[in-house]
Amino acid sequence: MSRVYHPSDYVVEKSLLPSFDEYKKMHKKSIEDPEGFWSEIANEFYWQTPYQPGNFVSYNFNIEKGNIFIKWMEGAVTNVCFNLLDRNVRNGHGDKIAYYWEGNHPDDYSRITYKKLLSLVCQFANALRENGIRKGDKVSIYMPMVMETIVCMLACARIGAVHSVVFAGFSCDSLAERMSACEAKVLVTADGAWRGEKLLNLKQMCDDAMQKAKTKFNHSIEKCIVVSHLKRVTACGKLPDDLSSMYNWNDDVDVWWHDFVEGQSTICPPEWMEAEDPLFMLYTSGSTGKPKGVLHTTAGYLLHSATSFRYVFDYRDKDVFWCTADVGWITGHTYVVYAPLANAATSLVFEGTPFYPDNDRYWSIVEKYKVTQFYTAPTAIRSLMKFGDGLVAKHNLQSLRVLASVGEPINPEAWHWYYNVIGGGRCSISDTFFQTETGGHVLTPLPGATPMKPGSAGFPFFGVEPALLDEEGKIVEGPGEGYLVFARPWPSIMRTLFGDHDRFESTYFSKFPGYYCTGDGARRDEDGFLWVTGRIDDMLNVSGHLMSTSEVEGVLTEEPRVSEAAVVSKPHPVKGESLYCFVILNEGAKFDDDLVNCLKKLVRGRIGAFAAPDVIQYAPGLPKTRSGKIMRRILRKIAIGDKNIGDTSTLTDPSIVEELFKNRPQK
Repeated sequence: MSRVYHPSDYVVEKSLLPSFDEYKKMHKKSIEDPEGFWSEIANEFYWQTPYQPGNFVSYNFNIEKGNIFIKWMEGAVTNVCFNLLDRNVRNGHGDKIAYYWEGNHPDDYSRITYKKLLSLVCQFANALRENGIRKGDKVSIYMPMVMETIVCMLACARIGAVHSVVFAGFSCDSLAERMSACEAKVLVTADGAWRGEKLLNLKQMCDDAMQKAKTKFNHSIEKCIVVSHLKRVTACGKLPDDLSSMYNWNDDVDVWWHDFVEGQSTICPPEWMEAEDPLFMLYTSGSTGKPKGVLHTTAGYLLHSATSFRYVFDYRDKDVFWCTADVGWITGHTYVVYAPLANAATSLVFEGTPFYPDNDRYWSIVEKYKVTQFYTAPTAIRSLMKFGDGLVAKHNLQSLRVLASVGEPINPEAWHWYYNVIGGGRCSISDTFFQTETGGHVLTPLPGATPMKPGSAGFPFFGVEPALLDEEGKIVEGPGEGYLVFARPWPSIMRTLFGDHDRFESTYFSKFPGYYCTGDGARRDEDGFLWVTGRIDDMLNVSGHLMSTSEVEGVLTEEPRVSEAAVVSKPHPVKGESLYCFVILNEGAKFDDDLVNCLKKLVRGRIGAFAAPDVIQYAPGLPKTRSGKIMRRILRKIAIGDKNIGDTSTLTDPSIVEELFKNRPQK
């Protein structure tokens, strides 16, 4: 049994929710009376047409009873951007700082008020409209963490366009596939950006992606809008004398951001949206290898993101909130952009890395801006732990009140370092669990209310009803382990997969009719705490980046020397999981360093640097059942060198297991 940590007086005295009993009372109401619970928060927002009482939520989670659907506040009409900006300006927050921006280099920083942000959003929205972008049109975004990224997202929301952000660490192949799949008319990017001392040529990546989209998917981008970023920031390495030599400019498609918005009005009437109109889509890896376009809608997403931010981070007026996530991921969408602005919060946007120019960059930023809530990934925490406590001690972190983690369960060692060294033993830790598909937090401690156990996701957020099911679909009562599922929708759950509702139903609702299946396992301990144990399906979580084994395997087999590949996860002290790959070669091919390097380069190029395998092992064969299924359970054992592999009677050739153990790389 892990030790239970209770919120300190320092946290409780400022908390919106100062007791576990109060949490249980609110959670009970959110399940038994969702309209009564959520309408209190909904009434804070502006509705062009209010929702109709009695029609607050309707849904079907049981695939055996018909099509899966989820609807919240049907009949209501609003605009998310209007609620995030205009409403706050009208409520007296116009001169309040919406964002501090901290660049990759410490000499680069700025700030923007709510009033100024509204003006920039309106200008860009008007420019999009002038160029024919209308409600329902798709806009792809491939950007660094600069203010224009947020301006673009909000401008799309203002005119009813659907944005699809692609993380700027993805390869041109991945970008081409995603912007073609979402049918984007416009691509927004920057000429380049610095990541530490590394120069990222984003415009050239987009040039290559647009070409691949055209030749491979028969999809053409009408307009590529480019932010001139490199000239305005401090160079962290050598730049070419002529920046235009870095990319291929096409006057028929390409336009500079500053030229695009020139002369546009700072007033832009919003497009009034139905509650279930699309807000954005975000692609996530699928177990079949083909990315899934997760679609989120207007009213429910606004409602849940605003509420979760308020309670999970215990945000109060004059706090400074910092989420380190990139907007290429759902964490950045919800907890960098939409949720903080919905609460008239002041947030920090950071373009750089934790290690540049020094390994104390995070702590210097916390001190500089007096950050009160800090939200990052366990991977970052583990990476910074290895530099010791001395770098932390150089900085005054007394402003911190709430610490939080996201992306994967935090291991107890990292939790204790985070709690004791960064938080000084006085801050609460919210170890949040959610997915691209959930839109916002679904399991999490609440700072002033819930006790904490290192590594546990705690208890369900409001409106969330989790269950653990065994393989037969029976509910696991009390302490036990099983599939993590949810019995009812919360407002921000996805509504479908873009263009493929059948896949939406089969992926999330077919295994256990009546439940949304997360694909993760979890256990409940004797005190009712929930612990997420990791993916059950063929997915990998590397440094918080979710990817499918089949996606990586497909890339490995593009190499002519490889006939078959199998990929599993191996525990990693920093990344949480790393990729361990087995490859079978074609006849006459040689397994050597050249092949290994080629395969790693291929994966980096096709998917992104974060997907590069840590280990590639030669395999004379793979452990397969008589039906041809690869026994990944055995491969995971081989990856860690554990010979307790269990039953092998179903294998067509059990001897292959010993061969694979013999071939394990020694280093």
